[in-house]
Amino acid sequence: MNILIINGSPKGKESNTYKLTTAFLEGMETGLQDARQNHEVHIDELQVNRLNIKPCLGCFSCWNKTPGKCCIQDDMQEVIAKLLWADVTIWSFPLYYFTVPGGLKNLIDRQLPLVLPLMVEREDQVGNGSHPARYDMNGKKTVVISTCGFYTAEGNYDGVNSLFDHICGKDQYTTLFCGQGELFRVPELSQRTDEYLEYVKTAGKEYVESSISEETRTKLNELLYPREVFERMADASWGIDKESGVKESDALIFTRQMATLYQKESYTGKDQVLEMYYTDLDECYQIVLGKDGSQVYTDGSKNATTRIETPFSVWRSIASGEMRGDEALMKQLYKVKGDFDLMLNWDTYFGGSDSSGNNNTSEADAGKNSHENEPGSKYIPKKGTNMNIMLTPWIVFWVAVAINGYAGSLVSIGVCALIPLLFYQYKKTPYDLLSSAFVTGCSIAVLLGAPERFMMPLAYLTFGVMWTVTCFGKMPLTAHYSMNHYGGEDAWQNPLFLKTNWILTLMWGILYLLTPIWTYFIMGTEIASLTGAINSLLPIFMGIFTAWFQKWYPARVARGK
Repeated sequence: MNILIINGSPKGKESNTYKLTTAFLEGMETGLQDARQNHEVHIDELQVNRLNIKPCLGCFSCWNKTPGKCCIQDDMQEVIAKLLWADVTIWSFPLYYFTVPGGLKNLIDRQLPLVLPLMVEREDQVGNGSHPARYDMNGKKTVVISTCGFYTAEGNYDGVNSLFDHICGKDQYTTLFCGQGELFRVPELSQRTDEYLEYVKTAGKEYVESSISEETRTKLNELLYPREVFERMADASWGIDKESGVKESDALIFTRQMATLYQKESYTGKDQVLEMYYTDLDECYQIVLGKDGSQVYTDGSKNATTRIETPFSVWRSIASGEMRGDEALMKQLYKVKGDFDLMLNWDTYFGGSDSSGNNNTSEADAGKNSHENEPGSKYIPKKGTNMNIMLTPWIVFWVAVAINGYAGSLVSIGVCALIPLLFYQYKKTPYDLLSSAFVTGCSIAVLLGAPERFMMPLAYLTFGVMWTVTCFGKMPLTAHYSMNHYGGEDAWQNPLFLKTNWILTLMWGILYLLTPIWTYFIMGTEIASLTGAINSLLPIFMGIFTAWFQKWYPARVARGK
């Protein structure tokens, strides 16, 4: 298969549209992998901005004096040769004044040698009259890929569709039109645009296999961002003060764009003021997050509820994905003062979703990348772990065996036998399996005659050792469960998340390493049957402490302490 790409953008390979074209081509190559066993695939590109193609003279020499050959000697001869060579031609260009860029229009006009001067009626009834092809074009396919600067492509490509209807025939070519094209050059929005490019790859793969599916088409037709958000971002990107017309600083432009992505649905009932102080530029701006949207203030007139002190270069690197925000926070490359809840719920305020329900990222991804894995984040995976699965066998053993050793052991074994049924709903961890195994072993020991006064402290000791040992590995025990709310397994790459969980795991481990001491003495008293209940009191307070520590410690680190 011969594939020809005609890049009609004046920006050449720096074109936003070219990013889509490259993704589509990658998808085609993936779809053609099996076919390559029998057929070679050749890919060629023509960069129109580098070609010498003069305008058509309208002299018709290619029809009556030198049939099939243009009298102008330039690069168009190569283009025509490539068009005849290609099995699939991909036209890639941005929308210019509702049609193709001028250089590409010259190329299209100069295709006249490809047709005969004779008049024929088109079978598809496009226009009134046409010219038949000079060469056999049967089996050749055409793809048209384009981006525009409007919030949607819908309704803006009538001129392009009409042009290619005449060139290729109605419904005889495949289109991929995308609005909000300028967003593909913004690194801070790469998570959302990369998501879209993955659908473009899928479209390319499906195209060579048969045709682009309706499901993929639906994804390609979804807006990258809602119209209001996009248009506010677009206005802010020009960096022109509305009143004075003066060029604004890059930091202010960045802050305005970040503010546009505020989700007013997250309003808590009280205005919040996010103050961004860019330490390397000595510039400070405030974003008021209110009921009706966000507003940027440059005069510092508001009382900040949350203040971020950061070099502009650091925050922008985090936003563009060049630097992990959590690592930057742990290295104290930036600080957060005031109400830390805004940071803990950054994705709720600035992550947002578009009108089609897509979860999107933003220039505010600096906060998302920094804190999506920290306590307070709203992210919950579809199938997560559940600490209750690990705790239940132990709790049943401690309570039931303290009351009646024989019956309690049977109940504990029964509970352990039922635990695997929960793995259909929840993701299992090694500690779920170890807990069931340890509790089953302790229960069997009691049934075989081991004294409860010995087995109860041993069970607590085993539990404490299991917690403590994980502090010496890469992943503390609590991290396997708390990750559910902090970005799933991505949280394991967050040093602040890991350190918070390392401290908590160690503290819980120490608690249960000490518990066997008083448990042994309690089991020798008249209140031995209440051992499980008594030992539940301290963990309750420890749980309250844990909930507090999960918020306090990240906030302390964020303040640079």
